[in-house]
Amino acid sequence: MTGELDATAAGHPAGRADGAHPNAAPTGVDHLLARARDAIAPRPGPADLDSVWAAGGLVVDIRPVELRDRDGVLPGALVVDRNVLEWRLDPRGNWRLPEVTGPEQQVVLFCDEGYASSLAAATLREVGLRGATDLDGGYQAWLLFRTEGAAAGDGVGEAMTVATTSRG
Repeated sequence: MTGELDATAAGHPAGRADGAHPNAAPTGVDHLLARARDAIAPRPGPADLDSVWAAGGLVVDIRPVELRDRDGVLPGALVVDRNVLEWRLDPRGNWRLPEVTGPEQQVVLFCDEGYASSLAAATLREVGLRGATDLDGGYQAWLLFRTEGAAAGDGVGEAMTVATTSRG
């Protein structure tokens, strides 16, 4: 063996690790991402976050601690590590966070640029959180929005920065 996992030996009767028929074409991450984004549409932008909070929704930061340390936090966002996300946000789960109020609650995830969070939001839809979606453009889009708002003198940057403290 050359270091590749033998899928049949790993318990996949079809002979592929993804469970697909052995002759099926691989899906590819771009197709997977497009399918996830179709499932979680519409994806709010940074300007929509105040309305998410006003309606009782959650904004959830799934970035690794290294990115939060490097780039900062989005005030008011709940921090949930990606490796426990489904358990903490499953609306019927025993390990869900108290902030999760039910399957229809809007939950907007964000990662650094909005790719991993799209995939994670689609997974949350599969566990029953029908209001799961992600922030279009991720943290970097919010950072640009905040910076442009402050530069334009409209108070957006200040309001977003002073909002509330991170719960993470």
